[in-house]
Amino acid sequence: MSISDFRKKKLLFLFNVFFDVNRSGEIDVKDFELAIDRVCELRGWAKDTPKNKETYDVMMAIWTGLRSKADKDNDGQVSVDEWCNMWDAYAKDPSSVMDWQNAYMNFMFDLEDASHDGGIDVTEFTLVCSSYGLEKGECEEAFAKMAQGQTDVTREQFAALWKEYFAAEDANAPGNFIFGKTSFV
Repeated sequence: MSISDFRKKKLLFLFNVFFDVNRSGEIDVKDFELAIDRVCELRGWAKDTPKNKETYDVMMAIWTGLRSKADKDNDGQVSVDEWCNMWDAYAKDPSSVMDWQNAYMNFMFDLEDASHDGGIDVTEFTLVCSSYGLEKGECEEAFAKMAQGQTDVTREQFAALWKEYFAAEDANAPGNFIFGKTSFV
């Protein structure tokens, strides 16, 4: 069974908005370097500071893991097909999660939880998602759908929503909204 159009749209959104930062059509180390700069600028972490170095180390470990899992032709880039195939395998068996996938999930949670209080609120969520070019109003609406009436989302809830994002076929599943988009039609 091939990946559904709905799930493919979600994966392509994530690929194009959050990973292919330089819009080359493939993910490579340059995208991660640009993403590191974007994250550090968003948080005010200047070069040569501990948070900047920590961000660099985490993101490069994520890149190494992504590349080792998805880059099937070993060309140093992850194509759209390689990306979709990797996440489709994850959706079929979330217990096969790779360390880098957990690292990315935790990185996103920590990035969004700017107050470090153990929960992501609408303001924190909207700030991060809108920094990737999404409309503030759509991010707020996505948070409301994701949080299901709660004022914040804990790490444990985020982990469950994360799995749902990659596997759900139901367009209304709360996990579909963890990256700030409200529709994949």
